[in-house]
Amino acid sequence: MTFSDIRLVATDMDGTLLNSKHEIHESFFPVFRKLKERGIIFVAASGRQYFNLTKTLDRVKDEVIFAAENGSYVVFQDQEIHIQAIDQEIVKELILKSRNIPNTYPIICGKKKAYVESDEPEFINHLKLYFERYEIVKDLTEIENDQFLKFTLCDLAGSEVNSYPHYKHYEESLQVKVSGPIWLDISHKNANKGKAMEVLQKKFNVSFEQTMVFGDYLNDLEMLSKAHYSYAMANAHPDIKKIARFIAKSNDENGVVEVLSELTD
Repeated sequence: MTFSDIRLVATDMDGTLLNSKHEIHESFFPVFRKLKERGIIFVAASGRQYFNLTKTLDRVKDEVIFAAENGSYVVFQDQEIHIQAIDQEIVKELILKSRNIPNTYPIICGKKKAYVESDEPEFINHLKLYFERYEIVKDLTEIENDQFLKFTLCDLAGSEVNSYPHYKHYEESLQVKVSGPIWLDISHKNANKGKAMEVLQKKFNVSFEQTMVFGDYLNDLEMLSKAHYSYAMANAHPDIKKIARFIAKSNDENGVVEVLSELTD
């Protein structure tokens, strides 16, 4: 196997393709152009909202496949490829549980927009980084006219130690992912970035050996298992480094672009 066989590249965004300021390096775009010239499919796989991802990659949005909300919503050129919503009654249960956990702010990640109850400034500043469309409502349990792609907690006390233990027992029936230092994501059992990769590999007839992926956090675990060329960032969570075959330089050292430059040389 060589780089010349690669047909599909997927990368996480925060902590991976984006630097610590949540910016994309200018050197990405000429490398992206070379990928497209070689007919390589490029996937932005993120816990971010679809509308936020299209804004972040606005210059190339019509040439990128977006696996948004941790793979719950896969879209190309505004056409849905895959959607895996979570039952609304389950989401209501998750919301009620969150109200007993201090320093947390629940978010319903709907297909139309995100929904939150709080306008607390620190929380809203975090929210705006990842959600382009959102609405502040009085009661999240009353939201009905949307498909729920994911339930998320912004946990300012630290998701791995504060909120995750309260939801860990749901892991048998749902996807429960610590997706960042202050983020906990809960989705349908069949919704994850790995499932999104399976859908795309089947659709485009791409093999495990022809796939390259990059990730840094626990919501990337399944995606890394779907590619021979699996890269953990130097800044990745220890559990990601354990399962990845390769290590890329950190997101602040432009590690993804460095590897892709080798791929396109």
